[in-house]
Amino acid sequence: MSTIEVIEGLQRRAALSVSTAELERRAVTKLKQIARTAKMQGFRPGKVPMKMIESMYGGSTRSEILSDLISEAFSKLAQEQQLRVAGAPDVAPQGELQFDSPSLEFSASFEVYPEVSLGPVGELEIERIHTQVGEAEIEKTVEVLRKQRVRWHEVDRAPASGDQVTIDFRGTLDGVAFEGGSAEGFSVVLGEGRMLPDFEKGLMGQAKGLGLHFPVQFPENYGAEQLAGKLADFEATIHKVEAPVLPDVDQDFAQQLGVPDGDIEKLRAEIRKNLEREVAQRVKARVKAAVMDALPKVSSFDLPKALIESEMDALAERAKQDLAQRGIDVKQMPIPREAFEDSAKKRVQIGLIVSELVKQQQLQPKPEQVRAIVEEAAASYENPAEVIRYYFSDRQRLAEVEALAIEQNVVDYVLQHARVSDKDLAFDELMQQAA
Repeated sequence: MSTIEVIEGLQRRAALSVSTAELERRAVTKLKQIARTAKMQGFRPGKVPMKMIESMYGGSTRSEILSDLISEAFSKLAQEQQLRVAGAPDVAPQGELQFDSPSLEFSASFEVYPEVSLGPVGELEIERIHTQVGEAEIEKTVEVLRKQRVRWHEVDRAPASGDQVTIDFRGTLDGVAFEGGSAEGFSVVLGEGRMLPDFEKGLMGQAKGLGLHFPVQFPENYGAEQLAGKLADFEATIHKVEAPVLPDVDQDFAQQLGVPDGDIEKLRAEIRKNLEREVAQRVKARVKAAVMDALPKVSSFDLPKALIESEMDALAERAKQDLAQRGIDVKQMPIPREAFEDSAKKRVQIGLIVSELVKQQQLQPKPEQVRAIVEEAAASYENPAEVIRYYFSDRQRLAEVEALAIEQNVVDYVLQHARVSDKDLAFDELMQQAA
C-alpha cells in the first residue's frame, strides 16, 4: 500500500505503479481489434500486416492505455486509503520511464477535501423579511400594464413630461461634433430618464419648428470617456409632439390580458396572485441569501485550490454566456477569470458547509418536497402538467431541483435554530433591490 505524503495544507503526494506487462497485454489486444477493420492502400480491410498496425497505431494506443492504467491505479489508491480527492491529480513520471522494467513508476500530487467542523448554528443572526401585496400594489401594476399598451396622439402644443417628441439634434464640444451626438427623426418620451436632465430641460415647453440651442452637462461618470464631465452645446428642432393615451380599464383591456369574459375583478385577482407569487419568490431568495452569507461564520477551514479553480472557470463561462445572450461579442470583450476568485472561494466554502450540514442533520430532500418545487415552478406556465413531465423525464433536470430542495432544507434548519429577526420591507423596495 502506497504511503500518502502530506505536503502542505490539503496537498498530498503518493507513488503510483503501473505494470508494464498489463500495459503490453492491453496494447496487443487493442491493436488486434484495430487490425480487424484497419484500411490501408494496397491491402484489403482487415488484412494489414501487424507490423504496419504497430507502426501506425502502437504509440498512440499505448499512450491511451497508460493513461487509463494510471487513472485506475489512482482510483484504487484513493479507495484503499479512503481519500476524498478534490479535483484531478497531477501525475508525473518518477525519472525516465523504463518500458523494459516490470513496472512504471509515477508520482501523483493532489488535494483532499478538508475536514469541516461546524460551530453552533444558534449563534448566527439572520434577518428575515416580509412583504405584503395590497390594493396599492395592484393599482400600480394595472397602471404599468396600461402604459405598456399606450397609444400616442399628436397634439399641437409644447411638450411636457410624459409626452413623446420626435426631434433632430446635433451636439458639439468646442464647436466640433462628436460621435453619437447627432440624430434625425429621433423619438423619445420625456421624463423617463432616457436622456440627460439638461437635454430634456432644453426641450420642455418649447414650440415645434423652432431652432433650439441649449447647454448639456455630462456627468463625471458618463460612459463615454471623451464626454465625461464636459459641457456640450446642442442644437435641436422639435418636429412632432404626441401625448400618451392609456387604455381604459374595461372589458377589452381585461380580455387583452387573458381574461376571456373581460371580468375586471378576475383580472385584479389574477394580478394579485401573480404579484404574491413574485413577492414570495423574491422574499425566499433574499432570506436564502442571508442564510448563505451567514454560514461561513460557523466554520473555518482550508479550501481546495482545485475546487476554486473549477468554480472560477464556471463563473467566467456563465458570464460569457450571459453577455452573448445580450448580443455582446465576448471575443472583443475578454473576461478575466481572476475577477471571479473571491466569489469562487465563497461559493466553495458555502458548498462544503452546506454538504456537511446536510450530512450531520440528515437534510436530504424527500420525493414529495421535490415534486412540490416542480409543481410550484410549473404553476406559472400555460400547461403545468407538460412542464412537470418535462422535469421528471430527465434525471439531470431533476437533480437540479433536488439541489434546490437541499438548499431550502438548510435554510429552514438554520432559521429554526438561529437568532432570527423579522423585518417588514415595502413592496417597491423589494422590487428595486431585486432589479
